[in-house]
Amino acid sequence: MRIGQIYRPGNFGLSIEIFPPKTTDGDEALWDNIGRLARFRPAFISCTYGAGGSTRHRTVELCQELQKRFQVAATAHFTCLGGTLDELREWLQFARASGISNIMALRGDAPAGQQEFRQIDGGLRYANELVELIREEFPEFGIGVAGYPEKHPEASCLDTDLENLKRKVDAGGQAVFTQLFFVNDSFLRFRDRCDRAGIEVPIVPGIMPILSFAQIRRITSMCGAHLPATLAERLEAVQDDKDAQFEVGVEFAIEQCRGLIDEGVPGMHFYVLNRSQACETILDALNYSPASL
Repeated sequence: MRIGQIYRPGNFGLSIEIFPPKTTDGDEALWDNIGRLARFRPAFISCTYGAGGSTRHRTVELCQELQKRFQVAATAHFTCLGGTLDELREWLQFARASGISNIMALRGDAPAGQQEFRQIDGGLRYANELVELIREEFPEFGIGVAGYPEKHPEASCLDTDLENLKRKVDAGGQAVFTQLFFVNDSFLRFRDRCDRAGIEVPIVPGIMPILSFAQIRRITSMCGAHLPATLAERLEAVQDDKDAQFEVGVEFAIEQCRGLIDEGVPGMHFYVLNRSQACETILDALNYSPASL
C-alpha cells in the first residue's frame, strides 16, 4: 500500500522503522524480530539509508526481502546524499524495478567526521528538491517526509523549520513522520502549527521506546528532543538495572501512545532499533489490532 492511501478516514496506520544490520547474525536477528511484529499487520515497514548513501542498495534489498517474507509494504529511505542527479534517478529506477512502492525522502545527515551537510556536486541540497524529483519523474511512488515537533537542530527557529516542512509537502510529500519526542504537548502544538500553515497531509507521531538511559541520552543529544526531567530521573535511578530501565521506558511509552490515540492521531511510527520486545509489549498493552483504533 502506498503512503498516500494509508491514512484515509477510519484507518489507523501503524508503521515500523528498522536499519540495515552490519552482520549476517544481525540479519537473522532482524528477521526474527520483524516476524514477531508482523502479527500486528503494520501498514508498512521502513528501512533507513546509511549516512552518505552507504547502504543505498542494501536498503532496497532489505525492503525487497521484507515484502517477500512478510507480505508487508516496505518504504525505502532515500537522501540527497545518494549522489548526483543522474545517480539519484538511477537509484529510484532500481527501487522501482525492485518492487518498492514508497520512499521516505530526506535531505540526509552528514557522514561521520563531517561537521555539516555538504551538497554533492551535481546533486541536490534540500529534501523538497528530492520530493519534487520523485513526484515529477517517479509519480508511482508514495512519498513520506520528516517533521520535527521540537525543531530540526539546524533550523534557526520554529517558523523557519515549519516553512521548510511546508515546502516538502507542497512539493509532493503525502504524510509527515515526526522525529521522536517524549512530551505529547510538543507534538500537539506542532500539529496545530502545521494546520495553521496549511499543511493538510497526515502528521504521524514518531515513537521510540526507551531501552536504556545511556542510549536515549545519546540519541536525544543528537536530535534535540527533550527528555523530561521526571523521566530522566526515573531512568537514572535504575541505570544499572537493564530490565528496570526497559520497564520504565515501556511504561512511559504506553501512556504516551494512549494520550496520542485519544488526540486522534492518524497512526504511529515506531523506531524499534531492530528489536521487537518493547514495541510488542506496548501494542499488546494498547490491545492493538489493525481494526481496533
